[in-house]
Amino acid sequence: MPPPELPPEPPSDHPPLATGGVGVLLVNLGTPDAPTPAAVRRYLAEFLSDPRVVEIPRLVWKPILHGVILRTRPAKSARAYAQVWTDQGSPLAAITAGQAHGLHERLGERLGAGVHVDWAMRYGNPSIPAKLRAMKDAGCERILVAPLYPQYSGATTASVMDSLHAALRAMRWQPTLRTLPPYHDDPAYIAALEEDIAAQVRALDFVPQVLLLSYHGMPERTLHLGDPYHCHCRKTSRLLGERLMKRLPGVRIETSFQSRFGRAKWLEPATEAVLTREAQAGTRRLAVAAPGFSADCVETLEELAIRGREVFEGAGGERYAVLACLNDRAPGMAMLETLVRRELAGWRG
Repeated sequence: MPPPELPPEPPSDHPPLATGGVGVLLVNLGTPDAPTPAAVRRYLAEFLSDPRVVEIPRLVWKPILHGVILRTRPAKSARAYAQVWTDQGSPLAAITAGQAHGLHERLGERLGAGVHVDWAMRYGNPSIPAKLRAMKDAGCERILVAPLYPQYSGATTASVMDSLHAALRAMRWQPTLRTLPPYHDDPAYIAALEEDIAAQVRALDFVPQVLLLSYHGMPERTLHLGDPYHCHCRKTSRLLGERLMKRLPGVRIETSFQSRFGRAKWLEPATEAVLTREAQAGTRRLAVAAPGFSADCVETLEELAIRGREVFEGAGGERYAVLACLNDRAPGMAMLETLVRRELAGWRG
């Protein structure tokens, strides 16, 4: 039987075409392009227009958003961003870029050349559609999209999927995709948090009586509608708490939810309420960690570190510290490498 014929070589005038690559796209929530009211207004308009984020009928919500919120909130939020902005720009963007760079180096060392790692933001820049097209143009025919949300929520992970699918609809030649599942109870994640938090607590110049694990809040109705976010946060706290109790004896561990918005009832207890209650009850030394955030951002650097301190000390607390997120330090990067290499199985390594 004659051997099969090889496909013909492309003609000499055929444009060059990159193929065969494998990509990893890290995705975080988003950030304005600058700490100014105009930039924040653009960012909030995109963020708060997402029906995954605000589950209010559009006919009701749009007049509130454009007639009230986008007229008043940008200036206040811009002041918050200005307090944490760095020479590299937004902390969230700079850290996410550092995570992508570090992961690229780690995967290159373990799997060899050919795995391209990049990053995007669900809201703002760089966008998911732009990065997906760029990776495809660079020859990535297989792409792992990794939302950096340990705990699943419709407002975060599912929204990334919405943006991803919308981007695919605009592409004639689509790449093959995989997505990183939530990792709220993954042993690699819990171990990274344990190592990192324990080291940061030991490095403080005081011994905290309480370690508060603060997660981003969600409206309580999302729990009753079937969103697993609250359960995921509680499970992370339970697993992490079991391990930290051995590393930090005598430190009481509590869980709370921050960043309330609007008048609806949100998941409880609220972080500010816990800070007030603890101080009034006699807790004088308290540390806060934010295990649901993969990178430091305005919610940790301004809301927790600045406003949280004001609340705690104003209620009688004396020593207060906010621990850094995993960011692009060694424990967090080792965890990311473990998760990503697992999901790349069969594609690379």
